[in-house]
Amino acid sequence: MDWFYRDEPAPGTAREPLSVSALSTIIAGLFEDTRLQDIRVQGELTNYTHHARGHRYFSLSEKGGGNTAAVIRCVMWRSDAEHLSFTPEDGKAVVVTGSVRLYAPHGSYQLQVKEMQPAGIGEKYLLVEKWKKELAQEGCFAPKRKRELPSFPARVGVVTSETGAVIHDIHTVISRRYPVEIIISPTAVQGETAHHEIAHAIERLVGRVDVVIVARGGGSFEDLFPFNHPEVVRAIVACPVPVVSAIGHEVDVTLSDLAADMRAATPSAAAELVVPDRKVLREWLRSQKSQMAGALVSRIERALSEVSDLRDRLRPQRFCRRLEEKKQNTVDLSDRLFRAVGTKCERQRHILAEMSAVLEGRSPRAILLRGYCVAEKEGKVVKSVLALKKDDRIGIRFYDGRSTVCVERVEHD
Repeated sequence: MDWFYRDEPAPGTAREPLSVSALSTIIAGLFEDTRLQDIRVQGELTNYTHHARGHRYFSLSEKGGGNTAAVIRCVMWRSDAEHLSFTPEDGKAVVVTGSVRLYAPHGSYQLQVKEMQPAGIGEKYLLVEKWKKELAQEGCFAPKRKRELPSFPARVGVVTSETGAVIHDIHTVISRRYPVEIIISPTAVQGETAHHEIAHAIERLVGRVDVVIVARGGGSFEDLFPFNHPEVVRAIVACPVPVVSAIGHEVDVTLSDLAADMRAATPSAAAELVVPDRKVLREWLRSQKSQMAGALVSRIERALSEVSDLRDRLRPQRFCRRLEEKKQNTVDLSDRLFRAVGTKCERQRHILAEMSAVLEGRSPRAILLRGYCVAEKEGKVVKSVLALKKDDRIGIRFYDGRSTVCVERVEHD
């Protein structure tokens, strides 16, 4: 594999000299090879220095045959060193993760370390990742199963070691904030069988408390390993009351933290989460009392105003005056209604008379009064002489009676 390419000079010509920076650039390019990036290296710490600014300088060595040894210089910047879970020391075997870089000012290369772990726990990291995937598939970390903490618990269960400051810290905080009964379920928090004891300690509290704190005062990855065990995680998930984890420091996340209903940075912070602050409650009660008193006074004032208004409205003089006003209004309305009805009746009577005159003028009887008569044959009005013939018997209607005649002849105009 060619990492860089330069044309060969023509025979008999001299090579163009490189500048130091150009040569450094070429060498730096060589270190960009993927085989030197994000690699894991195991070795023994030597010349370990913790700089005042937080950076860590050291070497990794590997002894070979005889007195020879392979050594590589390393640096770990403060931003990465802050996440170390143990205290590195000369002679300790470690596994580091990082990339090889050229340090141009010294013309040397070094391994820039991002992570460092004690040798031998790499398998445990892989095991934790395997457990994490399995438990996630079971739904142990699902947000939808997280429960709200009770507002006013009567009993708080604590799963932790009988020794150490954890119990004292939790007891101090709860006693100061909101004194409730604390039930300790003691357990070992590290060791080969610690995971079994922790799970059993959680189960012992079932039916006896309203909330559970699972606590430990921090530690290395190795120390916190039992809290990654599936038996502990499943015990937290199966617990019928909410569980608060306070196992490691804020940068240390165990599988138990992911399964717990809520996580706290320290045991003291967990105690603050599970119980309210009585000072805050007293202040809230005082505020509520003040608001209720103000609301009650306002309501009483409104009621007094309404009663006073009703009293004024129900005075006899005012009532009689209002009654006289209503009576006068009734009389006025009656007069206006009578006038309106009378006017309308006269107008309708006049219209009816005009219509009667028109109908009377157009009545057949009125025509008969003027000397006309109507001829009828077989119950039908004879409108034309064509409907008659000699010897037909027809009826003649006059304005005051009828007669029957016989047709002697028919003449056409």
